[in-house]
Amino acid sequence: MAENKEEDVNLGANKYRETQPLGTAAQTENKDYVEPPPAPLFEPGELSSWSFYRAGIAEFMATFLFLYITILTVMGLKRSDSLCSSVGIQGVAWAFGGMIFALVYCTAGISGGHINPAVTFGLFLARKLSLTRAVFYMVMQCLGAICGAGVVKGFMKGPYQRLGGGANVVNPGYTKGDGLGAEIIGTFVLVYTVFSATDAKRNARDSHVPILAPLPIGFAVFLVHLATIPITGTGINPARSLGAAIIFNKKQAWDDHWIFWVGPFIGAALAAVYHQIIIRAIPFKSKA
Repeated sequence: MAENKEEDVNLGANKYRETQPLGTAAQTENKDYVEPPPAPLFEPGELSSWSFYRAGIAEFMATFLFLYITILTVMGLKRSDSLCSSVGIQGVAWAFGGMIFALVYCTAGISGGHINPAVTFGLFLARKLSLTRAVFYMVMQCLGAICGAGVVKGFMKGPYQRLGGGANVVNPGYTKGDGLGAEIIGTFVLVYTVFSATDAKRNARDSHVPILAPLPIGFAVFLVHLATIPITGTGINPARSLGAAIIFNKKQAWDDHWIFWVGPFIGAALAAVYHQIIIRAIPFKSKA
């Protein structure tokens, strides 16, 4: 593994640094904490680096698999006569949380394991990655989600259209404001967990404690789904909502679709501000 990495560097494939992987220590041999420098706003040189494109491909494939497994699970639930004869809401929540755990674990070392435009947006606001990379990730995540939902529809075209295609909507009995609030708070929980689980200072301070970042991130997704599936079906991931809406492509999927972009982006922004200013107090630290 180390030899392959060295070979890539010698060939110039990784000339530009990759995003710090989720779940890896912030330090190598030196245990002292060093504040990672902020990523540049624009890094056009990334466009000539193979590591940039393989990271985007990893985001595409991870989001593809995420939609494939989770939308299939939702379709299985909706086809059942009762919740007791299927995995139930808890099973759907586990499918979402478990897939995030597995996929973040698998892709962390390549792309950082975002699999969610809201996560990418929050990390961009915290200067963890460049605008170039953030936009590329979001595009690849959305394309992967569309393809994942498309494969599910190919397996069960009739039931897919009849049962809602896994598209996020504000459920009866709740207002658009309820749905927006649920998406903001749910995404805040997720992105706040991402920041906390991958914080370089925490990893340095608690280096004696094994920390597997994908675990709390996946568990946060599971808990948020348990809480908000009855309200919106739980979006907290604009790519997931977009992929299902495009493939389902009926009016009800688009009526409230803005909620599943505005809510997650507001939640991610709040989490980034809270972590940087309140938890880390980075703007107030001396630069000396």
